[in-house]
Amino acid sequence: MRETLGWGGIVRLGLVQVALGAIVVLTTSTLNRVMVVELALAATIPGALVGLHYAVQILRPVWGHRSDRGRRRTPWILGGIATLGLGAVLASIAVALVAQSFAAGLALSVLAFLLIGVGVGAAGTSLLALLATSVPSGRRPAAATIVWLMMIAGMAVTAILAGSQLDPYSAERLIAVTSGVAILALTLAAAALWRVENSLVALAATVDATAPVPFRVSLADAWADPQARIFTLFVFVSMLAYSAQDLILEPFAGLVFGMSPGETTKLSGLQHGGVFAGMVLTGAAGTLLSRRFPGVLRSFTIVGCVGSALMISGLVFAASAPLDWPLVPNVVALGFANGVFAVAAIGSMMALAGAAGPRRTGMRMGLWGAAQAIAFGLGGFVGTVAVDLARLATENVALAYATVFVLEAAAFLAAALLAARVAAARPVHQPEMVPAQ
Repeated sequence: MRETLGWGGIVRLGLVQVALGAIVVLTTSTLNRVMVVELALAATIPGALVGLHYAVQILRPVWGHRSDRGRRRTPWILGGIATLGLGAVLASIAVALVAQSFAAGLALSVLAFLLIGVGVGAAGTSLLALLATSVPSGRRPAAATIVWLMMIAGMAVTAILAGSQLDPYSAERLIAVTSGVAILALTLAAAALWRVENSLVALAATVDATAPVPFRVSLADAWADPQARIFTLFVFVSMLAYSAQDLILEPFAGLVFGMSPGETTKLSGLQHGGVFAGMVLTGAAGTLLSRRFPGVLRSFTIVGCVGSALMISGLVFAASAPLDWPLVPNVVALGFANGVFAVAAIGSMMALAGAAGPRRTGMRMGLWGAAQAIAFGLGGFVGTVAVDLARLATENVALAYATVFVLEAAAFLAAALLAARVAAARPVHQPEMVPAQ
């Protein structure tokens, strides 16, 4: 038996991310479009439902704690994907129901997106905990890159294939496509996870003869760890800045630079290309350098955050001189810096959680996952509201966007300072947690 996963095992866990991404893209993109376009609902409704799926992920520490207490994490991953798939199917049924009864359709949508949030939280947290405890330190940067790029690939392929099957649109076709994707995703995940944990010696340590530790004791133990606490704040601040730019960049390019919808869509695609390049470079360089330089992931995280702040500051100058500013290179460089910090942060997350020991990994992953979900849920909303408030205050579109970009740059710099305070991960020998008396 082995104590760690090889490259084949890492790719197999990446296939689980493919399954997750395949279902999620239907719930956050396709169903969103159908509600707004085909059903002519206010964009606020799907926006609030997506926000609900982020809000329920505050329960990630619960799922992480429960997977820490179990002998295997696989049941939690598969159970989460099954719950996610059920939520997606119910959401597609709710879309069809809205046409007959808005109240009934909305009620079913709320239930569906609650299940989607629970499923994403349970599966994603347990999967990251499994990666953290089973991937050797030298491979973690590459592992983070592999699994995240595979998730993005799953989203892209599903969006293309499902999109081709949805035309001509009908409610019945939407339900059939969503059900098919959910079944295929669960099957893929089950096949990918088959006997993976059976080959790992390390995970046998997740259960011993001691009594189970209560949730509050496990949470207090994680929060008492200074590194875990600082990293939680880093995840929240960095992801708040990262997500805040998503919903305002294309409107900024359209309003200030006069770009057409096709041009702004292309600009967004170029930004994601920059993210891809940053992820690949960081994953490769981090893997090559991590054995000689234990703190290389922290360095990449800081560089990525500072680079993101600088590139967003460039957009501030772009707002004041739109005719002279090279917007496209600026946006591509912003995506590259985002990719650098994202992969480095994920690799650091895996390293810190793994160093804490198998009985503590899930709780830490859950804590950081909850911080990320809350930040993502708030980021897009806060960014758009801040732009609207700035426009009301200044009556100057360019100045309004510039003001928000300054705030985002400041958030990235604050995240860099927090990242600098996180020590390079090393195995720790903490006293065993004991149940509260």
